[in-house]
Amino acid sequence: MFDQLEMAPPDAILGLIEAFKKDTNPDKVNLSVGVYQDKNGNTPVFQSVKKAEQFILSEEITKNYFPIEGSPEYARVVQELILGKDHEFNAQRRAVTVHTPGGTGGLRVGAELIKYIRPEAKIWVSQPTWPNHANVFRAVGLEMESYPYFDAVTCALDFDAMLSAFQQIPPHNVVLLHGCCHNPTGVDPAPKQWAQIGQVLAERNLLPFLDFAYQGLAKGLEEDAQGVRILLENSSEALVVNSFSKNFGLYNERVGGLTLVAGSLQSAEAALSQVKSIVRRNYSNPPAHGAKVVTTILQSPELKIEWEGEVAEMRSRIQKMREQFVKQMAALGVKKDFSFIQRQTGMFSFTGLSEEQVQNLRDRYSIYIVKTGGRINVAGMTEKNLPILCKALAEVLSE
Repeated sequence: MFDQLEMAPPDAILGLIEAFKKDTNPDKVNLSVGVYQDKNGNTPVFQSVKKAEQFILSEEITKNYFPIEGSPEYARVVQELILGKDHEFNAQRRAVTVHTPGGTGGLRVGAELIKYIRPEAKIWVSQPTWPNHANVFRAVGLEMESYPYFDAVTCALDFDAMLSAFQQIPPHNVVLLHGCCHNPTGVDPAPKQWAQIGQVLAERNLLPFLDFAYQGLAKGLEEDAQGVRILLENSSEALVVNSFSKNFGLYNERVGGLTLVAGSLQSAEAALSQVKSIVRRNYSNPPAHGAKVVTTILQSPELKIEWEGEVAEMRSRIQKMREQFVKQMAALGVKKDFSFIQRQTGMFSFTGLSEEQVQNLRDRYSIYIVKTGGRINVAGMTEKNLPILCKALAEVLSE
């Protein structure tokens, strides 16, 4: 059976990691994969996470299975973090949350639910979007379309074109939106624009599907949830996927969630039963450790304050790297205006580099960047590698 198989193409982003590892250049720089790095180039374990793990280890008495949907305590802290502690959806029990293996697991479960409920529905994603969105949605048989999002000339949100596109989408389709820190552009709608988006989606009877993977890395934990909450003011139904890989540093624990908002308690319970059925025939029930860490921290006033401080430190370092990058490129006399990098938020930015320029950076300087749009992971910049990056980039741009 397997003798007929051909090699699958490498992942556009993860494939770069393998190439980077094999590179022997001591000055090599990896700005491809979306992993946070500190000033020393390491991906640290949060102190709040270590303390939570110590507590869990001392108190744990069983390794029994979690329920199919995960623990109710985890669902509660996820909903409070995304929707707010006193949101009406919580009081009315119109929101249900399933613990999934990372944000990708949440996207897959949500996609399977959409395919089951309305198999003819199309899912509309921003142009550009995270490359793995296409893999996830097409794997379950969903037809995918795109809507305009990024203006390559201004390096900003093309809001009018996006809103106009939404007004043309047929009813009962699904629109995928990034909750904050848009991947890969780093460009997000303003609060007023979120309100307009919510109104149009409601008028067109379109289901919002929010990918919310970077809460806390743009402006703040509460500030970054503002767009999601504004959008839900107009939507009786929605799907929200969240991830704790970045804002808890729990990359290899695969901790995420799918929160479903329905029009009534009865609809929410019915939807949850279908989601549980999808989970059961997929991974059966979720891994426990990472969820216990998140729950322990968010339920402890002391640990929560420490965690919030660690997220703020991450956010501050990313913004500092943005500012220093713009400053150093200007000091090198580069004609291209990179000030847009400083206005964007989160871990990623589009540099606007061509595929040829990206390849030159890799071949000649061992600097690894995603080809599409020259997407860079700003969190991979450090004070040590920034001069190397800027000098190489200036030389490539001058040709």
